[in-house]
Amino acid sequence: MPATPISAPIRWLIERAGRPARRRVVVGVALFDGAGRVLVARRRAGGWEFPGGKVEPGESERAAAVRECREELGVRVAVTGRLPGSQPCGNGYRLRVWTGRVLAGEPQPLVHAELRWVGRGDLAGLAWLPADVPFQTEIAKKL
Repeated sequence: MPATPISAPIRWLIERAGRPARRRVVVGVALFDGAGRVLVARRRAGGWEFPGGKVEPGESERAAAVRECREELGVRVAVTGRLPGSQPCGNGYRLRVWTGRVLAGEPQPLVHAELRWVGRGDLAGLAWLPADVPFQTEIAKKL
């Protein structure tokens, strides 16, 4: 009896079986200047966030944070830690916020409409993207 052909979706499921699920993580990076301020970025479509982006397949979150700062801000950074928790941020992704400091370069808005260094008192007055809002408390404690 001839073998029944396997459809492409079924073949994909068979090949995928046993592999760990791909993480769908977006990293945000709260960069501190050592003078009581954190860098925030406003998207071109509005809304403030911590700069960052998607973790690529095979990339660690820490490496993604460094890469995203280079691509979005034009700076070299040291990633120093991660804030507790994560937040849904659309399309099945979760936002995790890392902390760090600039080692070389001056942040430039390469993909954002605007960048600002803000203090503790300025955090609540910004129109944040929803996923970034819960991290404000932890950020304020570090300022």
